[in-house]
Amino acid sequence: MLDAVLQKLSLSMDVAVYPVVSSPYKISLVYVSSIVDKNQLLQFVIRPLTEHMPCVTDDPAESFRWCNEYLPAAEKQQASSVQACVEGILAGKCLIAIDGLSTCLLLDTAKFPTRAISEPTAETSIRGPQEGFTEELEINISLIRKRLRDPRLHFEKIIIGHTTKTTSSVVYISSIAADETVDKICSRLRSIQTDSVLESAYLEEWLQETIWSPFPTLLNTERPDVVTAHLLEGKVAILTEGTPTAILAPMTFFQMFVTPEDYYQRAEFATLLRWLRILSFLLAVFTPGLYISIVSFNQELLPTPLLISLAAQREGVPFPAFLEALLMMTIFEVLREAGLRMPRIAGQAISIVGALVVGEAAVAAGLVSTGMVIVVSVTAIANFVAPNYSFGISQRIIQFLFLFLAGFIGLFGLLCGFLLLLIHLVSLDSFGTAYFAPLAPTVLSDWKDTLVRAPKKWMHTMPRIFRPKRKVR
Repeated sequence: MLDAVLQKLSLSMDVAVYPVVSSPYKISLVYVSSIVDKNQLLQFVIRPLTEHMPCVTDDPAESFRWCNEYLPAAEKQQASSVQACVEGILAGKCLIAIDGLSTCLLLDTAKFPTRAISEPTAETSIRGPQEGFTEELEINISLIRKRLRDPRLHFEKIIIGHTTKTTSSVVYISSIAADETVDKICSRLRSIQTDSVLESAYLEEWLQETIWSPFPTLLNTERPDVVTAHLLEGKVAILTEGTPTAILAPMTFFQMFVTPEDYYQRAEFATLLRWLRILSFLLAVFTPGLYISIVSFNQELLPTPLLISLAAQREGVPFPAFLEALLMMTIFEVLREAGLRMPRIAGQAISIVGALVVGEAAVAAGLVSTGMVIVVSVTAIANFVAPNYSFGISQRIIQFLFLFLAGFIGLFGLLCGFLLLLIHLVSLDSFGTAYFAPLAPTVLSDWKDTLVRAPKKWMHTMPRIFRPKRKVR
């Protein structure tokens, strides 16, 4: 058994084989030195074996029984196959192999490098908890357990990836979450056939209901309080080893405009800010196309003084309005990407200074009009209001589609695009939940937390659109 295990591990430089000489027959410890706690290994494995294990001259099974019963390891597991032994060693466990026995013992001595709990970088909050998930699955589970001390909170372990063997955990409250939703998510995760899962986005692509939609039907978050709040509404969370981002399902379109702070401040303020985010979405999607269609096709819709002003600005601009907008929006997207990829210290300065310099230079050179710079600036700022980064990317994709429709057909193209967008949103589904609910289909009892955020004392019932087992909060 030992030779087969070592052959499978290819004798990597960090694979250690430690012979124990306190027994008349050979006992070997095999472990990966880079991912084990050496102090724990010495105190709980090596020292008891060399100092306290009784010498048994004729029965290796008795030594195995002693190791299994008396070694003070936190977790012990018997392994009878070479593959199980190799997987345990690569998971940070120490293997005890005894000559003459086909069964080995795995002791949990793992110690992986971890990052301290810190504030989420992608989801800032003025008021509320400042803790964020880390890359360690056990820490993330503890952050949820700290907030939900309910015995009905379940964590179901699923290992995905033939090569990486990544551990994922499906999290739900059994007394609230719908069984069909949990079963559907678990079965879809178990059916994933891939060699590697390095981040939760790998799972997100497999879990999406459709790959032909720019809109995310799953929510990703770095905040334990967000996960806890959604679990209490009957949703399911997916935690993945090696990433600080959790996935939540099912999800609806209107929940993409919700932030944790909506529930940490007064209801009227939260409602106003939610309307502001919806307005920003409409501005980001429709402003460039509306400007192009009016300037190029429907000038009669503008007041005469404004039309004269825009015509004077565009005098001398060599490009039609459509190409002008496409050029400016593409340049801004390049600047945005450069600001994200540059080192953190220089990235923000480059994005801001670059936008100012390029905008001023383009207007001075007569390549674009001042009105176009204002339109692109308003669109860019409105894009940043999106609470969810993935949803913000969807806005950017949709605004380019509307830009092309307006550039070729004008207002009629915008109207057709808007109708197609509504049809697409209504047709989407997230694990049995209509994406455009509770507006389509209409569930009036759930409107109290959609376009508005009603006071907490009015929210007596659970959201019906997620089909929770419990109807009352």
